[in-house]
Amino acid sequence: MTVILQRLGGLDRQAFLLLRAGFVLAPILFGLDKFFDFMVEWPVYLAPWVNDILPGSAQEAMYAVGVVEILAGLLVAVAPRLGAYVVAAWLAGIVVNLLTVDPPTYYDIALRDVGLLLAALALARLATRNARRIPRAEKSTSTPPKAEVAEVR
Repeated sequence: MTVILQRLGGLDRQAFLLLRAGFVLAPILFGLDKFFDFMVEWPVYLAPWVNDILPGSAQEAMYAVGVVEILAGLLVAVAPRLGAYVVAAWLAGIVVNLLTVDPPTYYDIALRDVGLLLAALALARLATRNARRIPRAEKSTSTPPKAEVAEVR
C-alpha cells in the first residue's frame, strides 16, 4: 500500500487526486440521476420561488440541472482549476435553494453541501499546484541556439 501511495506523489497530490475523482464522479452521477430519479425524487428539492422564475415544470428544471452537473463534472476532469470553482459556485446556489425550500426541512442537507463547497474550493487551490500543465512551445529567440561542436583532439 505504501508503494502505491508513494507513486501517487506527496500528500497534497494524493488529496488533489481524491478530491478530483470525487468532484468528477459525484456531479456526473447526480446529474444523470436527474433524468431517472433513481436515488430520490429531485423536483421536491426545488424551492418554489426558483420554480416560479424558471420556465417549465420542476422536473424540466431538474433535467437542466442534470445537464449542468454533468458538464461541471466533465470540466473538473479536464480543467480542475476552473471546474472546481464552477462546482463551488453551483453548490452555493444549491445551498441557497435548500435553505429556502421549506425551512428548516433541508438545513441538514444544506450544511452538508457547505462542506462540499469548501472541499471544492480546496480542490481549486490544490489544482493550482497539482494539475498537470500542457507544456507550451518555447518562444523563439532572435538568435538561434548555438550548435554543439564536438571537440576534436
